[in-house]
This record gives sequence, C-alpha cells and structure tokens, in this order.
Amino acid sequence: MREIPHWEFDFYALSLPRGHGFGDEPPVGAWGSVDERSCGIVTRRVHDDTFGIIVMRRRLDSVWTVARQATGFPSIDAAVAAMRADLAEGLPLEPIPPGVMTRPPLFKIGEREPDEMFRLLATPARRPGGWALNQLYLALPKPDRNWVSDCRTGNYHTRLWEVHLLASFREQGLLVEQPFESPDFRIANRLGGEAWVEAVTANPTVPYNHVNAPIADVPTDRHELFSGSAALRFAKTIGNKLARRYDQLPHVAGKPFIIAIADFHASGSMMWSRGALAAYLHGAGATVAEVDGRSQAVPLPVKTLLGPSQFPAGLFTDDRHAELSAVIFSNACSIAKPNRVAISGGGAPEGYRYTRRGELFDRTEGALEGIPFCMDITSKEYRELWPHGYEPWTAEIEVFHNPFARYPVSFELLPEAQHWFLDGGEWRCVSIYEKSILWSQTLITDVDKPAPTLEGWLQVNERLRNEARRFD
Repeated sequence: MREIPHWEFDFYALSLPRGHGFGDEPPVGAWGSVDERSCGIVTRRVHDDTFGIIVMRRRLDSVWTVARQATGFPSIDAAVAAMRADLAEGLPLEPIPPGVMTRPPLFKIGEREPDEMFRLLATPARRPGGWALNQLYLALPKPDRNWVSDCRTGNYHTRLWEVHLLASFREQGLLVEQPFESPDFRIANRLGGEAWVEAVTANPTVPYNHVNAPIADVPTDRHELFSGSAALRFAKTIGNKLARRYDQLPHVAGKPFIIAIADFHASGSMMWSRGALAAYLHGAGATVAEVDGRSQAVPLPVKTLLGPSQFPAGLFTDDRHAELSAVIFSNACSIAKPNRVAISGGGAPEGYRYTRRGELFDRTEGALEGIPFCMDITSKEYRELWPHGYEPWTAEIEVFHNPFARYPVSFELLPEAQHWFLDGGEWRCVSIYEKSILWSQTLITDVDKPAPTLEGWLQVNERLRNEARRFD
C-alpha cells in the first residue's frame, strides 16, 4: 500500500457525506492500495487520543463507498495495521446496492462525439483537471441520468458549476444531499443550520465555444457595466428560478433557499461581471468622485436595468422576494479551476508551466483598484495564499445575503466563503481568507518558454486600467 498525499486524499474525502467535516475525529493520515481501489483513513479522537479507521472502497462503477469503520486503537501504527488487509491489491470491487443507479463512466466515449471543451480535458496539459472533474462527478450523491451526456456536450459549464458547488460545500465540512430532483442540493452543518441550493448558469443568447472564443468586449461605460446586458442576464436567470417557487415545495418550506449562479453569458465575462450582479442585487454600482480633495469610490444608483424592458434593479433593497435568502456567486467556474486545484496541490504534469494572473482584492479602506498579481500555480508563494496549502474550491465563492430574507442564512453555514451583508445601511464584506481574487486568467505554457512575469503583467494591466478609466 502507499501513503496518499494530503491534496489527493482531500479529493477522495469529498465523496464522504460531510466531506472534510470529520468533527472531533480529524484525519491524521491516509493510505491506499496500489491498484487505487481502496483508501484507508486514520482518524484521531480529540477527547481521549485514541485512533480510528475509515476504509473506503470503489464500487463496480468506481464510486467510493465506506466499507468499514472501527475505533479504539491506541496508536497510528495499530490503526494502520488493522486496515492493512483491507488495502491489499486485487480485492474485488464493492457491489452496487439494489435500487441504486449505476454511474456511467465519464470518459468512456461512445458513438456521439464529445464537445471540444470536454476533449480538451484529455490533453496532457489539462489531464489533472479531467481527473479532478471525474472525482467530483463520482462524489455527487445522486446525479441525474443525463449528467454525463450533458457534461460531454454543450452543457459542460452547467455541470461544472454543480460539482464546483459540491466541492466547495463538502470542503467546508457540510453534509450535502440530493434527496429530491429540485432544488439541487440540501446542505447542513453540525450546528443545526441548513439550506436548499438551486444551481443555475447565466447563459448566452447565442451559444459560443467556451474554449477558444475571443474574449468579448468589456463595457466601457459605467452604466452599461453595472446595469447593462450582464445585469439583465443575471436578473432574468434569477427571476426564472424564483418563478418556479421552490420555496413552496414541502421539503423546502420554512428553510433558507439559495440560488447559486455562475456567469457564462459572454466569452470571458466572468472576469468583470460580478459588479453587474452586485449592482442588480444592491441597486447600486460604483463610480469615482472627488471627496474631501481625494478620489474615492461612491455609489452609483441603479433603479432600472438598461433596455426597453426597464427591468427593476435592487432585488435585495426591499422584501418583494423575501423567499430568497441569498445568492451564491463565483467568478472562477471555468475549465481552469479543477486544473488549478489539482496542480497547486501537487499533481502538475511535467513539461508545462501554469501561471495565474489578475488582481487581488485590496482591503485598504477607500481603495479604488485591485492589486495585480502573476504567480506560478506550483510555487510556494501561490500555495501559501490559503491555509489549505493549495488552492481551495471555496476561494472565489461569494455569498450575497438578502437583508429582507424570511429565513436568513447564517455565516456559519458557509464559513469559508466571502460574505456580503447590509450593516447600518452600508454593504460590507467579510472573509476568512486574507487574499481574495477579484478576477484572473490562467496561462499554460511550455516549460522551456520564458515564464510570464509580474513586470510584464503590470504593463498589460495598466493598459487595461487606462482603457477602463475612459468610463463616462
């Protein structure tokens, strides 16, 4: 058997009902069989310093299942010895329980040609991302029957958002279930908090290739940026979900209800559209004005969105949709995310360099712009941005709380997310991470080519900022 690296074990643990939430018996090590059919976890009970074991086995369809648990071992060595036979090579796969749907393999391609986005996951440079996506698919409690076919074709991005959420929830130690067709997830913590989450994506009116499409033009007018096409797409997408009245379903009634939205409405739009979502929800964007002799960000009221429909903005400015407790958003749900998580953990293939560049959130009071960064994803500097020691799934997850929610969501339910909330008439933000990424791009280059540098990125970024300063 072999000792499993921390980052790899964290992927496998996402298949447990509570993911990384081991409570008072945290893991102290993990071992696996050479044929990768078994995973043995040693845990340590904090109250009496005894050790326990959890043995996970692959089913016939590769889904992990817990095959054995035991406690009361006096040492790690004793715990490892107790599960050694369970980790032998060549043991049969676990049967699929009666009444449980067999998972079709994600990467066994049949007669139907997969989408270019999906084919890209089989290329050497992105193979870690393909492996990561498969682990998350196998970790889903109950994916619907067309999940695999959707993922291989034009709905890849919607399925990616579902597993991104699953990984974030279980990374935070939440119990994640899919007991009903809708909403997509029920999440709960050990403190008694719970919520129902419906995942949705803001899609383009005309489909485009998510892999190689040219980046769409960024709005150069502040009104268009905050209340234009992006805000309208968010508003209509959220509105369509609200119209289905999930909150009135018997299993949801009386519980917090959350809509989780990711943006794919235009190529590259997730690099700038979070401001449009915030403006739609809060009824205000931002502009720059001279206050007491210095430039400061000041609110830019948004009452209606641009366009003939005059769609009202400010979803969270009154109680008209008190049934919606919060909106979850991420600006990083892309093909690069699963690649970065696996690679920053230690799964980088040879021959490639992976660089992430963009802007970090500047928490200095009154700051008007982000802080440019350009980092090698495998570097110690990048890994130390987060206490995990590698990029977490929750790094870019933001929760916008509805101050008029009938059933509010506690911050403790999603403890590692970034939370936006109304405090004394002003929208504020809290985050456990010292560093938060406003937007980014991920570059893959051959290792024998010159590495992208911060100096070079500063020049490009300054040009982008100069163009942005042309706002009306």
